[in-house]
Amino acid sequence: AAERQEAQRREAARQEAARAEAARQDTERREAARTQADREEDERRLARRRAMGRQLDEEAAQRQTAATANRPPLPLSLSTARRARLWGRSDPNVELVLYAEAWMRRIQLNTPVDTVRHVASRRHTAPMVTVAVRSDGYVESVTIVVSSGVAEVDEAIRRIVTNNVPYPPFPAALSRQYEVLEIRRTWHFDNTLHLD
Repeated sequence: AAERQEAQRREAARQEAARAEAARQDTERREAARTQADREEDERRLARRRAMGRQLDEEAAQRQTAATANRPPLPLSLSTARRARLWGRSDPNVELVLYAEAWMRRIQLNTPVDTVRHVASRRHTAPMVTVAVRSDGYVESVTIVVSSGVAEVDEAIRRIVTNNVPYPPFPAALSRQYEVLEIRRTWHFDNTLHLD
């Protein structure tokens, strides 16, 4: 009888130990699952923060672009060494003004009437364009500063500029001072082409 009781006691102790071990393993599993869930939540939170950071960066970039676009215009004439900018009709350097006027007349007089009428028939806003002319009369670049809002019109302006190349080379006095002249004008298409 004593041996049977001892055996029962040992069996009860073994079962209790097994239950305790099972409970411990279950607790560890739950803890591991909770840790994993916390880690995943942290990763999701971090991903949301990164996405928010990217969005804020994009919005800041958009604000910067808008600020740049709305920046007040530069002075009508702003020249640097070897590069002149004539963004209006007047400049202390008379040679610059005379060359720009001659360049403008050439554009206006040499553009075919059919081209002018075709562009005028497309509803668009008057584009502002900067053309950089080199001292040898060739064009360095055509920059659409303010688009017409119609790609076909902007492209027509580029063609008009390049079709008239080469322009007269700079006069000697001008070429001694500058290698490039940037001429900015607003283009108006009606019965004729007018740059101002």
